[in-house]
Amino acid sequence: MVMNIAYKLVYAPQVKKHLKAIEPKYFSLIRTKIETQLRLEPADETRNRKPLKHQSDFEGEWELRFGPENRFRVFYAIDIENHEVHILAIGVKKGSRLFIGGEEIAL
Repeated sequence: MVMNIAYKLVYAPQVKKHLKAIEPKYFSLIRTKIETQLRLEPADETRNRKPLKHQSDFEGEWELRFGPENRFRVFYAIDIENHEVHILAIGVKKGSRLFIGGEEIAL
């Protein structure tokens, strides 16, 4: 039987600022999704977890989508050698616009 070793989740300091722009009622959902989706198989592509096609401003390599109307975005990078997932940004998608820390980010 193959055992998956859990990845350590490492949050970038700016993520606290990003969360301040999100309603607190969603914090539990965000924490739960990050824990369940990124701890064991962060590099497995799924319908809502994909590698980014374009380089992002915050050096994220992957995107996780979830929440009501898939509005939340978590951008992260995987350090396979150290078995870590670096959470680099958390944002909110509104229509075709992405906001991180309350600021609109060009897509």
